[in-house]
Amino acid sequence: MNAPYDGDRGQGADGTAPPSGAPYPSHGPQQAEQPPAAQVPPQAGEAADDPYIQDAYDHDPYRSRDLSAQDPVSEALYDRAAHPPPPPGSFQQQQPLYQQPPAQQPAPDPRIWAQTPPPEPDGPSRRLPYGDDARSVQFTGVDDLVTRAGEDKTEHDAFAHLYRDQQAGGRPVAAAEPEPEPAPAPTPAPGKGSGGRASGLLKSSAVMAAGTMVSRLTGFVRSLVITAALGAAVLGDAYTIALTLPTMIYILTVGGGLNSVFVPQLVRAMKNDEDGGEAYANRLLTLVMVALGVIVLIAVFAAPMLIQALSPTIAGEPPANSVAVTFARFCLPTIFFMGVHVVMGQILNARGRFGAMMWTPVLNNIVIIFTFGLFIWVYGSFSESRMSVQTIPPEGVRLLAVGTLLGLVVQALAMIPYLRETGFRFRPRFDWKGQGLGKTFKLAKWTVLFVLANQAGVLVVTQLSTAAGAASDKDGAGFLAYSNAQLIWGMPQAIITVSVMAALLPRISRAAHDDDAGAVRDDISQGLRNSAVAIVPVAFSFLALGVPMCTLLYASAGNEAARSMGFILMAFGLGLIPYSVQYVVLRGFYAYEDTRTPFYNTVIVAAVNAAASAACYFLLRPEWAVVGMAGSYGLAYAVGVGVAWRRLRNRLGGDLDGANVVRTYARLCLASLPAAAAAGAVAYFVLKALGENALGSLVALVAGGAMLLGVFFTAARRMRIQELNTLVGMVRGRLGR
Repeated sequence: MNAPYDGDRGQGADGTAPPSGAPYPSHGPQQAEQPPAAQVPPQAGEAADDPYIQDAYDHDPYRSRDLSAQDPVSEALYDRAAHPPPPPGSFQQQQPLYQQPPAQQPAPDPRIWAQTPPPEPDGPSRRLPYGDDARSVQFTGVDDLVTRAGEDKTEHDAFAHLYRDQQAGGRPVAAAEPEPEPAPAPTPAPGKGSGGRASGLLKSSAVMAAGTMVSRLTGFVRSLVITAALGAAVLGDAYTIALTLPTMIYILTVGGGLNSVFVPQLVRAMKNDEDGGEAYANRLLTLVMVALGVIVLIAVFAAPMLIQALSPTIAGEPPANSVAVTFARFCLPTIFFMGVHVVMGQILNARGRFGAMMWTPVLNNIVIIFTFGLFIWVYGSFSESRMSVQTIPPEGVRLLAVGTLLGLVVQALAMIPYLRETGFRFRPRFDWKGQGLGKTFKLAKWTVLFVLANQAGVLVVTQLSTAAGAASDKDGAGFLAYSNAQLIWGMPQAIITVSVMAALLPRISRAAHDDDAGAVRDDISQGLRNSAVAIVPVAFSFLALGVPMCTLLYASAGNEAARSMGFILMAFGLGLIPYSVQYVVLRGFYAYEDTRTPFYNTVIVAAVNAAASAACYFLLRPEWAVVGMAGSYGLAYAVGVGVAWRRLRNRLGGDLDGANVVRTYARLCLASLPAAAAAGAVAYFVLKALGENALGSLVALVAGGAMLLGVFFTAARRMRIQELNTLVGMVRGRLGR
């Protein structure tokens, strides 16, 4: 009754095999035993008792899936509805029976600064906060760019002799020839080593980073020399306004669109055009030269009106207006050379020459430093001569104005040898129609509006600060003091945050192009947290040590002016935090090629800055009005960060890793607060004891800085701030400790 199984086949009822030649019994319940004649005879030539074919034609219930041959008992007990077969495509692959368990990561030890990062998993890891696979991506920091740029060494191949028969196009080398002694390898020429493309990129990045750093340092020295020569009163404000005016006009007219739209079009033409984009570059350079030439002519004739628009206070005072207009008419032609320098630099960048555009501004700074040094040598410093707009001689005004113009001329002309070296020859071309330049102007619309909104806020602050400086009748309460303090305040942002985001921007853009919101979020979060490790304590250091910083750097302008600039720097201090956050958050919009949102955000920042600065001008005393304007600058960016953060969070699906970012910034602020209080107290008592001279300021700055660093690191270590521990571990690894 039970259905047979394969083990019963070929056996009798008692377990013995049937006799040779006997047919295998049929086990069907309703099928009688057939006589031998009923079976299909084997083919001719084959024996009938062949055990391999004797049951080839028997009925097999397993092969035919005969339901009548199934066991009714087991069939009744098997419930197919309760155990349906799996749907197609859902079959799970069996895991290997013997597999090593995953290695358990040890628990972090709070006594160790830097923990060993967990290993990267196999496959793409874009969504991880650490970014790409560490086995295939080379991370390059600023210290690598500067210190490892020359490490392009050829490695000796110890196994080259095993493949000698594959040399010379695969022809074997005769074994009988004696092998000559290897000559000493010559030192590879710079730029022609075996590093290949990665080495060239490393060297180019090192040259650009070093040029930017030297340019900023020489620019800072330039501001020190200008303040030492002209002071921080109305004369210094008049020169600063005349120097700011060309930059403002250039950015408002050509600069914004040139950097953001024309340059990408230039690079695209150099890649796609048959002549390597040379015709397009000549058209663009000709167009820029003609446009800027017309702008310069109009601006030089309209110089008095421009001074009136930028600073009514200075324009209303005849001696100050005369000096400012003279400075402006010599400085306004620099608009032409600014644009030419930018276009030439971008042509060189598209041809793989990156250093010239970063290093030539150093020549401009050197020429201006030499000019003002010559002025000090002839007329003495401000602390000695107490020169003002009434007493400065016309020869001195022309000396400073011509030196300023000469600096930009040298900066632009220094690009010509580099262009000739690349094979580029400038030939004026006026066939602008039908070359796509009109479409380029349309693409620059939002960028130009962005620049207009930004410069509108600068214009309001310039007018109010010069008016406050004139009304206070004190040194260091005007626009020059505001500009000098802002220059010191912005240097950490330019060095730290920009460097951190320079490494992350390609990854953010790639993730945005792939529509990977999770990767964009992780990279933005990483940029915010990594830059905060340095930005937050530096911001609190400006708050605690702003006065000794400025009394040391600007001692030649007088104690009163230097102390006022110190108070302005203190007011700027904490605004560095939202300013840095705003920079990082806006990179997320630029990664999605969204320029409209940054424009709206800039309008909000400029409006808040202008309104708060106006309130400070009308509500505070004149000597404190500029201090309040510096604080308003940080307040405006705090409001802008709130708006930009919410918009970017909505763009990324409602998640911007806010909890981790806020936790990091809160812990860093809590660690910096007692450090700043202790450092400020130390600096205050040192200045009281030694005075606000150069020696006292230096001692106060060193003692206060040491106190701030000690208290901050102690508090941060107790709070176990992960990003700081990683930074300290990286520094220790570099130092070999």
